[in-house]
Amino acid sequence: MKVTIVGAGNVGATAADVIASKEIAENVVLLDIKEGFAEGKALDLMQTASTKGFDSVITGTTGDYSLTEGSDVVVITSGIPRKPGMTREELIGINANIVKDVSKNILEYTPNPIIVVVSNPMDTMTYLALKSTGLDPKRVIGMGGALDSSRFKTYISLAINKPQKNIDAMVIGGHGDTTMIPLHRFAKHNDNLLTELLNSDEIEKVVKSTMVGGATLTKLLGTSAWYAPGSSIAYLVDSILNDHKNIIPCSVYLDGEYDQSDICIGVPCVIGKNGLEEVIQLDLNDDELTKFNESADAVRSMNSTLVDHT
Repeated sequence: MKVTIVGAGNVGATAADVIASKEIAENVVLLDIKEGFAEGKALDLMQTASTKGFDSVITGTTGDYSLTEGSDVVVITSGIPRKPGMTREELIGINANIVKDVSKNILEYTPNPIIVVVSNPMDTMTYLALKSTGLDPKRVIGMGGALDSSRFKTYISLAINKPQKNIDAMVIGGHGDTTMIPLHRFAKHNDNLLTELLNSDEIEKVVKSTMVGGATLTKLLGTSAWYAPGSSIAYLVDSILNDHKNIIPCSVYLDGEYDQSDICIGVPCVIGKNGLEEVIQLDLNDDELTKFNESADAVRSMNSTLVDHT
């Protein structure tokens, strides 16, 4: 099996590291536009094979899309972060051109891949990738919900002092500080609901920490995080390539689910060999549903700036 990762920065390279180290795919291609960058990252990662004990092959290339031919999954991490003084519309315009160009080049060599979108603003870039490629909507997936949910589990784990592996929790809605919805009512440790383990103030603190999880790391690190995003990518790719059918919150195209249509937004999904296998319809209460609709409105508002790119 073969995975291409477009963008060899910290996030893309970390994803390649995890995918290769766990032998999720036999072949991993790192592609970047910066001369020698992907090649250097790939060579550095290959030099860990003997100490980590994996047989996967990692190849780097500066913009040669022919090396991506036959990819089962393509991960798009490329794009720029928002800079001081830059409007959201300007960011979308720049990244939209990048995502469209990448998608076009990928399809030239692999006509029917499963595309995993990481570029920001992620829900909008997922929608753009879907519309610009014409692929089956089940084959275009935004990663953000997997990352947001891993952060939610981390903050729950810290609050209850229990291992994350026994925590079941998810975040739905848009992948943004004000649009994501940590579903604390559904969260649990083993068979114990979070509402039985923490009081309302403690739960609210966990929720708020989750919603600014990315911003907190950016402030601490001086740049965007990469370990958790890269690991979340690998987790999603693993569920696809090995048909695990894990339930993972992802940004996918809705056509009536949750009473939403013509939008990509985070919902719980069964992820398997065909990409999106099923959207899980949760029984949201009035407050959760209101928040979800508000999140969808915000994503649609951002999508409206794509008029010149779709």
